[in-house]
Amino acid sequence: MPRLTSTDIADRIEDLYGAPLADLKAHAQDQPAGMLSALLGMHEGFALAERSIDVHRDHLARLIHPERQIGPHEVSHLLDGARRLAEAVAVRDVQAKSVAAVLQSLARVPAPTAPSPPVAAPPLPAPTPAHSR
Repeated sequence: MPRLTSTDIADRIEDLYGAPLADLKAHAQDQPAGMLSALLGMHEGFALAERSIDVHRDHLARLIHPERQIGPHEVSHLLDGARRLAEAVAVRDVQAKSVAAVLQSLARVPAPTAPSPPVAAPPLPAPTPAHSR
């Protein structure tokens, strides 16, 4: 399975609902919680995890820059940065698995072109005469 990004998820949500993500967010604010608000929340969590990965990766890159000395004080910062990066990756991976499963289970239903005729109720059984003794 290819690695999902928040952009991929946003595109899939837009495809499902037939509107831009910004419009969907505005619409969801006025509605009771439902699938749309859940998907938007999952997207936001995923995007936050991606940003967190970028921040921690950049921080570690600055700490291990070739021109920088790594002393005992920096080692604790390196370990903390590596731990935070690993946590962000784990969160992103869990979010990716969850949102991919939900999105895979959903499909856009095309709008009906003409109203369908009402379904007739089944006929009632004919009354049976009462037995006399």
